[in-house]
Amino acid sequence: MRKPSARPPRKPWVVGVSGASGSPYAKAVITALLEAGESVDLIVSRAARLTLLDETGFTIRDAHWQIDVEKWLEREVDPEQVRYWQVTDFAAGPSSGSYPVKGMLVVPATSAACAGIARGLSKDLLQRAADVNLKEQRPVVIVSRETPLSRSHLVNQVDLHDAGALILPATPGFYAGARDVQQLVDFVAGRILDAIDVPHTLYQRWEGELGAARKPD
Repeated sequence: MRKPSARPPRKPWVVGVSGASGSPYAKAVITALLEAGESVDLIVSRAARLTLLDETGFTIRDAHWQIDVEKWLEREVDPEQVRYWQVTDFAAGPSSGSYPVKGMLVVPATSAACAGIARGLSKDLLQRAADVNLKEQRPVVIVSRETPLSRSHLVNQVDLHDAGALILPATPGFYAGARDVQQLVDFVAGRILDAIDVPHTLYQRWEGELGAARKPD
């Protein structure tokens, strides 16, 4: 008698949310990953909790993370699809290179997070997980959210690029005909998913035709 096929092993994307302004980018990326059938390991820095509260009215508490994440994402969360790790937990799965993940997205990324990752400081689990994914040569996307940039910011981002990360500033494009802020957020989220080859329909792609932004919906 044939045994039922086993569920394929879980292999998530690690999503690190740092304290930069831009929590809507993280929400859009996580939502799109889940809708694409991907799994997410979520790490939220201490500063990001304050930013999230300020920008959305929500925050994520370690003891009630599932309830809080569901309120933030405005959807039910399956703990098998979304796994939450405390930013202070250095024994967490993403702290080890033997823990199977597809790669990591830091969205948004503060200048401090960029510096810590570039220098290998591993001051918290977010930085440690990014360092691990770089050393394992997995995809790492750093969605920087700072302007203007000082010399040290630029140097850190060049060092991250040289270490194998993709630097993807949170810079929306306007050729897709965005008519509200959410569409601009979705454009950046879509470019992040493009970088890791996850399918989505978050924005209208350029097809070589001028005037697409003026077309009616």
